[in-house]
Amino acid sequence: MNGSKLFLDTNIILYLLNGDETLAELLNAKQLYISVITELELLAYKGITVKEEKIINEFVSQCKTITINNAVKQETIRIRKAYHTKLPDSIIIATALYLDLPLITSDIEFKKVEELGLVFYEK
Repeated sequence: MNGSKLFLDTNIILYLLNGDETLAELLNAKQLYISVITELELLAYKGITVKEEKIINEFVSQCKTITINNAVKQETIRIRKAYHTKLPDSIIIATALYLDLPLITSDIEFKKVEELGLVFYEK
């Protein structure tokens, strides 16, 4: 795993956009990766304002967004069957595993995926 690259879960981006300075310091100077699922979760939120959408789009443009390919699909199926995670979480986990990047999250459910390089962030 590479120490200069991190794969972000959706909750981490929400904390960051809400002004979490500790998290901002942790992510500073890192290459940030997200799943297309994370982008969709952020932008498809029912109550999002035009201003919030602009801020999210600016942040997302600074990240490398990874789409779902066949390898990620197969890994998603395996993760979901093995760990009974929600489908969006399974896709995010599978994408991080596919890229061999540590995944930063505050979702305790991700801890059960033993092969995942996890950076658990406690808010």
